[in-house]
Amino acid sequence: MLTITLIQIRPLILIITWTLYTAASTTFLKALNPSSGRSVAAGYLYPLPVSTPIPCISAHFYTTPLLPLPGRAFHSTSTGPLSRDPASHPQPPPMATLKVPATVPAVADDCEQLRKAFQGWGTNEALIISILGHRDAAQRRAIRRAYAETYGEELLRSITDEISGDFERAVILWTLDPAERDAVLANEAARKWQPGNRVLVEIACTRGSAQLFAVRQAYHERFKRSLEEDIAAHVTGDFRKLLVPLVSAYRYDGPEVNTRLAHSEAKMLHEKIHHKAYSDDEIIRILTTRSKAQLLATFNYYNDAFGHPINKDLKADPKDEYLKTLRAIIRCLTCPDRYFEKVVRQAIAGLGTDESSLTRVITTRAEVDLKHIKEAYQKRNSVPLERAVAGDTSGDYESMLLALLGQE
Repeated sequence: MLTITLIQIRPLILIITWTLYTAASTTFLKALNPSSGRSVAAGYLYPLPVSTPIPCISAHFYTTPLLPLPGRAFHSTSTGPLSRDPASHPQPPPMATLKVPATVPAVADDCEQLRKAFQGWGTNEALIISILGHRDAAQRRAIRRAYAETYGEELLRSITDEISGDFERAVILWTLDPAERDAVLANEAARKWQPGNRVLVEIACTRGSAQLFAVRQAYHERFKRSLEEDIAAHVTGDFRKLLVPLVSAYRYDGPEVNTRLAHSEAKMLHEKIHHKAYSDDEIIRILTTRSKAQLLATFNYYNDAFGHPINKDLKADPKDEYLKTLRAIIRCLTCPDRYFEKVVRQAIAGLGTDESSLTRVITTRAEVDLKHIKEAYQKRNSVPLERAVAGDTSGDYESMLLALLGQE
């Protein structure tokens, strides 16, 4: 009789258990973002909080609002009209150079003005810059969504049809979401990879863990492949051994440091470098897995224990591209502003301008830490970066870069 009774009530027990489990799961997911009520299940990523700044490490990577997963950019979650509430919209990070007006027009008005800029006998480039060059990532995303819904055409397609050259590339890269932009840049770097190309290092080492994860997701969505497999397909030898785990990393973003570990790994790095075992598994493991705070402690101890910075020991052969890549990784992890200053300086110096590098740095850092980069450039070259850019570029391309540099 007891067996029959248990069999009879078992379905009821299962129903009650499943109900409680579902309720608990929903509560947990919503708790990840209580202000919006959106959950991970709704397709949103939640950036890790920015920890207390560590000397020589930038505390700002992406500090844009929550990003919808790639492929969902045009599915509006709001039920009301597309409008903006300036009081509730987050301001750009303090080290960003992007200038957003105190009062921003409604999204529909921006779309209408952009449509007018594209139509007629000529393109109104100044109007394009005045709108897109002064909107943050969330605002540009809203414009893209509304433009597609209103006119039945992707905004990026309209831009490509109306403008060209370096100006087009700057506007297109800027208009993309940060993760989508990095995915495009990473794809170009992987497919056209050369030993001297540092774009993959920049993306892997100057973004936070959640942001790098978002880049890999955007890469999946846009190219239907993983970033790791494209790197493995196009990069060979020690570079592949280093770069695949580098872009696959999900580093701890907190400030905690294990001093004993820093000492032991500094000694290990010194031993491997002393024996010129630059591609040793232990060097790659340390550089691709340790947190930025932990690595800074390790490099500081290396300097104290052996009397010079680790990057000096990695200059045994100044022309060796693999050693240059290791030095770039260390600089991107510890002092990204100085790394990017050098990229910009080299892009501007000489007889010709490296527009690709100049555009990449300005469009990827304008909402992050371009003020730091400008300060480093001024200190290193005794010339404001705006003046250097104006002297090496021209036309609408110059105007777009100067707008992102924060020039009024």
